Amino acid sequence: MNIGTLKANADGVHIGRIVTMAFAATIALREFVSTNERAPAFDVMALSADRRSWVKVGALWEYSSNDTGEVFLSGRVDDPSLDKPIDVAMFRQEDGAYNVAWRRPQRKRTLPGMASEGEEALPPLNATATGSEPEQPGSTVGGDGLGESTAPSPKAKTKAKETADA
Repeated sequence: MNIGTLKANADGVHIGRIVTMAFAATIALREFVSTNERAPAFDVMALSADRRSWVKVGALWEYSSNDTGEVFLSGRVDDPSLDKPIDVAMFRQEDGAYNVAWRRPQRKRTLPGMASEGEEALPPLNATATGSEPEQPGSTVGGDGLGESTAPSPKAKTKAKETADA
């Protein structure tokens, strides 16, 4: 779903508006210069409510389509007024403008071999077992997950000291 368009101004900065049912903002793309290959290509800047300054509200990374080779920008726009960040993709048009598309995150898919609803579920995970060790007889479930201590209790140390002193 298209929620906005950004066009280059006289200085070559892409500026435009994004509008949803609950959010409307004037945004601009500021190139992000870094030697880190994982750094974003652009910061998404929004014009503040008083229209006196720009505020960073997101970042965009550059990707290319596996099928067509088309280059596009993808990232998030976030603001304290939003319940959740908005995932966006920006596609360059023939005139150099960007169309801003909103996308809903996909639900997590179950991993292959994992039981789905109605199938046999995995056994409960014992909180006190470590690694692949089986549960020990007499061990307690719960606690801090560290298992039973082999150190004597503080009371036992005090009695042992009193006995030794006598």
